[in-house]
Amino acid sequence: MSLEDETSGWQLTESDPGVFTELLKALNVPLIVDDLYSLDSDSLAALQPLHALIFLFKWIPSSDDAAAARYNGTNDPDFAGFFAHQVVNNACATLAVLNALGNIPSLKTGNQLAELMQFTTGMDPQTRGLVLTSADWLRELHNALSPPSAFSLDGLGLSKKTEDAYHFVVYLPVMGALYELDGLKPHALRHGSCGDSGEGWLNIAREVIEARINTYPVGALEFSLLALRDDPLPSLQSQLQHYQSTGNSSSAGDILTKISNENAKRERWAFENSLRRHNHVGLVQALLLALAKGGKLSAATEEARKTMKERIEQRRARGEDMDED
Repeated sequence: MSLEDETSGWQLTESDPGVFTELLKALNVPLIVDDLYSLDSDSLAALQPLHALIFLFKWIPSSDDAAAARYNGTNDPDFAGFFAHQVVNNACATLAVLNALGNIPSLKTGNQLAELMQFTTGMDPQTRGLVLTSADWLRELHNALSPPSAFSLDGLGLSKKTEDAYHFVVYLPVMGALYELDGLKPHALRHGSCGDSGEGWLNIAREVIEARINTYPVGALEFSLLALRDDPLPSLQSQLQHYQSTGNSSSAGDILTKISNENAKRERWAFENSLRRHNHVGLVQALLLALAKGGKLSAATEEARKTMKERIEQRRARGEDMDED
């Protein structure tokens, strides 16, 4: 979530599974993050073992108290799990990940993260948030996955418009109950007890998240949902060895397909992350120069203005605000 002060040193990151998975890899955590497009039972079952749900949403004022009551939960000032406040701008993505990791029992992590998490034991959420976001190495890992800031509009005297506020929160089971960990809230939020039978905590999480989504206009896309899960590759490779050793070629073929799909997904994530890190100013300049030398820049500029005006009119027709600057 980007607040007004932009001097914290933490840069905005995208809500993308490849970004989160790269962060987990850098922290030496054997988990990945996948997109979750549906909360139906089959979609959730396909991602098991599933440890937490990371929900990104656009903050909007709500006047529907009844709807808010369905997803707000109950403050738990005595929460005994791991919870850190967000005390600097733009750190909510990494804080959401850490709040999840800190509540997964017996999770193996890299030495740096293990030492940092251990150091915060017994701290209140505010102090813990300060300690975590003061770790230079953690901030560097976070910023390494953010697009470079190629341009600055400071000093140009342009009017500033309040940007939409987006924020990450985590839903996960802790000590037999579903909790929501929101770094901007004073306490962890308890959403009720969950058993081990059936879908357990996921059943309650589904109800809470769907209640929150239903407060948005129909067709709104101001949110996304990510699943924090075990890396499936080690298990798939173990299954492949088993089926190959027993001569079960049919099952081995199915597992090979799954492994191939997983590897293709990792390759796509790696490529997209490399694009995020790259500064494209030189490419843009070269394209503009080529258009100018070919006598096509003016026509391209007019076409771009026409397209932008059409988009503005379309958004205004939907009741959305958009500047023409």
